[in-house]
Amino acid sequence: MFRALTPIVKNLLLITVGMHVIASFFLPQLSGLFALYYIESKNFMPFQFVTYMFMHADFWHLFSNMFGLFIFGPLLEQFLGPKKLLILWMVCGVGSGVLYSGYVAYNMGQLNNKIEAFTEDPDPEEFNRFVSAYSHYFNPVIYDFIDDYSRDADNPEFVDRAKRSMLGVRDVQANIPMVGASGALFGILIAFGMLFPNTQLFLLFPPMHIRAKYLVLFYGLYTVYNIFVSNPTDNVAHFAHLSGLLIGAVLVTFWKKDRQSFY
Repeated sequence: MFRALTPIVKNLLLITVGMHVIASFFLPQLSGLFALYYIESKNFMPFQFVTYMFMHADFWHLFSNMFGLFIFGPLLEQFLGPKKLLILWMVCGVGSGVLYSGYVAYNMGQLNNKIEAFTEDPDPEEFNRFVSAYSHYFNPVIYDFIDDYSRDADNPEFVDRAKRSMLGVRDVQANIPMVGASGALFGILIAFGMLFPNTQLFLLFPPMHIRAKYLVLFYGLYTVYNIFVSNPTDNVAHFAHLSGLLIGAVLVTFWKKDRQSFY
């Protein structure tokens, strides 16, 4: 699998690694500017649907994505051609960012509905359920406040504090950035699995051989599992990964219908 780098893969590696170095050591403000934010966040800019792909949280985040591109990209570029490989990378990356933004918008809508319901009819039990659903945003002392609020539900100061706490959660959640080329990489993975399904790959952890189609299937099922489990402390955008898989699968299916389009 360690074959000579092809032009598009090499340029994507250079650009992405270069952007990480610049953002980490010379222009740290780029990390915030180029990350992808919720569309109603004050930090959102339309160009972030492209630029977020070239930002990464840390070295290991960068390494894992670029290592996957380095391993699977060259053979795909040789088979599909440089133009289609670039289209695959960019469409899966941008597309997963767009779909993930829709997913975030849905979750924000659910959050806003809970806040509106409490605002219309303040109730300690409703606030307690809210805290339980978003417990990772609160310190343990919040439960002392819930006890006080439950004993004096009509206290306007308690009601106001509860509202401010809920709005604070909304503000934090609306401004969580997404970075990384994982959506694009998952498009590469599904394309490799569909075009070279029986290629034997050797995993480092655990050390074993596995066919490409089974590796992609594992990643797909693992991603879906994490979406449904929805661990609130998990900072991985699993829905963006799934989006990359789906978009990549659609692109490859479309291209495979006309085999003459491969070059």
